[in-house]
Amino acid sequence: MKVVALLPARLKSTRIKEKCLKKINGIPIIIHTLSRAKMSKQLDDYIVCTDSKKIKDLVEDFGVKVFMSNKRHKNGTERISEVAKKIKADLFVDIHSDEALLDPKNIGDLVKFHKKNKKFDIIVPHKISKKSGGKNIVKLLINKFNEVIYFTRSSSPFGFRKKTKNYFHHLDIISFKPSALTRFSKLKIGYLENLEGIELLRAIENKMKVGSFPIHTSSFSINTPDDVIRAKKIMKKDKFFKKYNEEF
Repeated sequence: MKVVALLPARLKSTRIKEKCLKKINGIPIIIHTLSRAKMSKQLDDYIVCTDSKKIKDLVEDFGVKVFMSNKRHKNGTERISEVAKKIKADLFVDIHSDEALLDPKNIGDLVKFHKKNKKFDIIVPHKISKKSGGKNIVKLLINKFNEVIYFTRSSSPFGFRKKTKNYFHHLDIISFKPSALTRFSKLKIGYLENLEGIELLRAIENKMKVGSFPIHTSSFSINTPDDVIRAKKIMKKDKFFKKYNEEF
């Protein structure tokens, strides 16, 4: 089975200016993400999908392939869908380019889970947290069959009869069947996606089979300036950072 990682990347981030290029401990965020992704034994290739020449030049200097995508895409899934049409693979893994603390083992767990659960079009792993995490953290609602019912930015499930014990936080590594990306690219933005600002609600609204499973990880996406500060501290003791930092 050929598994290809697709990393959507753009410069026009809202909370952190040119986030992909921002350096944490001397290395751009997107290079942190790529360095960690390359440690996974489950990936056969890596392609960055971007409309930015700045990102293209940086990534190519790092030795990774780049596909220049259309500027009109509204989100990362649309961006990688364009690229996926031109590449042969059995499975695509969407890795958000701001995953600077990515654990390579999580990629392997995701690929293995999708291989065993082929009924799903898309799989989004989650981590379990005692805290909701606010609007910047997307939460999942899942049934007993590992099927995602809903994605939301609100504190859900809401503890009405008793206090909510656990929240399922969306992790920004997502596996897609090639046919799922093809179908997604043809779908229009629906009411729920437009309301919540979560692109995978497009799949839910159109009855695509989206699965999930828990992953134990301390990683988090870099979404705010506070996340950058946290990441700097964590990386000082991070075993993966120590491995690739020697190359820079």
